[in-house]
Amino acid sequence: MKIFIFKSFIVFLVTIISPVQIHADTAFDVYINDFYSKSNEARKILKEIETTLKEGSRKNVCSRQREAANLGLLANKSLIKAFEIGGEEPPIEALNSSQKRWESILNEC
Repeated sequence: MKIFIFKSFIVFLVTIISPVQIHADTAFDVYINDFYSKSNEARKILKEIETTLKEGSRKNVCSRQREAANLGLLANKSLIKAFEIGGEEPPIEALNSSQKRWESILNEC
């Protein structure tokens, strides 16, 4: 019985103390995650601006709009980088359209 408890204790310690293998993100994953996080943040800011305008306030609208546009433009760059790293051709038409939309939002204020 003592041996069983001792072995169980050793197994428990090995599982707790043994190093956990960490799977590092690839460069592709980093850029894709960056694209998603920045584009989601930009959309969130635009939704907040929409709500603010519906409430009748224009406080900080232009600065927030520029912030969203800059995030959108950075997101596009991250997506292009991810496609380059992945060895695939990026959807140029969609990226150009997105680029123009973010630039127009940036320049509207």
